Amino acid sequence: MSDPAVESFANPRSNLPNTYAETILAREIDFVSRFGQNWDRLRELMGIMRPIRKAPGTTLSQVKASVTLASGDVDPGKVIPYSTATFTKVAFQDVDIKKYAKAVTIEEVNKYGAAIAVEKSDDAFLNALQTKVMTDFYTFLSDDTNATTGTADGFQKALAKAKAEVLSVFQEANLTATEVVGFANIMDAYEYLGDANITVQSDFGINYVKNFLGYGTLFLLSDSFIEQGTVIALPVENIDLYYVDPSDSEFARLGLDYTVQGETNLIGFHAQGAYHTAVGESYALMGMKLWAEYADGIAIITFGAGGATGATGA
Repeated sequence: MSDPAVESFANPRSNLPNTYAETILAREIDFVSRFGQNWDRLRELMGIMRPIRKAPGTTLSQVKASVTLASGDVDPGKVIPYSTATFTKVAFQDVDIKKYAKAVTIEEVNKYGAAIAVEKSDDAFLNALQTKVMTDFYTFLSDDTNATTGTADGFQKALAKAKAEVLSVFQEANLTATEVVGFANIMDAYEYLGDANITVQSDFGINYVKNFLGYGTLFLLSDSFIEQGTVIALPVENIDLYYVDPSDSEFARLGLDYTVQGETNLIGFHAQGAYHTAVGESYALMGMKLWAEYADGIAIITFGAGGATGATGA
């Protein structure tokens, strides 16, 4: 006699009644669609033009090129000397795959109803996953190991100096910087703004101001993400989003079927029932990493306590 606990894991969706299978699939599509829409908006605000997919078995790296110009003063008819090109391969930190699971018991559905026990917990699951990616990104931005650092007198001067620093780094490296985004503590920003007529917008729980003091977007974050008295700036060209596609055929060979949605599959989601525990299981798989390609193209500028005051203006 077979083990019922083992059989409960082998619960192919094709064996479910069509209405139930369609309901589960609709829930999965809704989950990944909302996640994708939120990240599309965030990518737009940050100026990330194209996410970069990492294929299994590959290593993320970049080849940097520099050229030393030979003299351009060449006599008529003489051989033109070659300028020297040097190529350096720089390895990036790998993209780790994160695996998450959530379970809702049959008792919770009986007590609260599916609309709360399932849908509300899916919403909280989605928000927690988004927050995890952003927390990792802010932690990376705040690392001053290789970043350009400095101090300034007050919030406005700190923002100005941070922008000037990253533009200088990009200019010296002959790189294009079309727009700069910044990150600041929300308390510093509101202390500075005072009664100014500035529109603070919000998406997926993140507050930001558009076109503020020369920044395309200034993100306003809590103490858990950025300390008061600190501003961070970087050009939009210095932000990369690498991701692992959860629906990759290499993973499918393991029998793992994740629902994805859209052209850029940032997250995979799968829901199923587990009869041996009488719970509804939800699984999320994602491999996402936001980071800056040039560490010195991040500026971290600090200013003294109470230094956020000053003349307001956009």
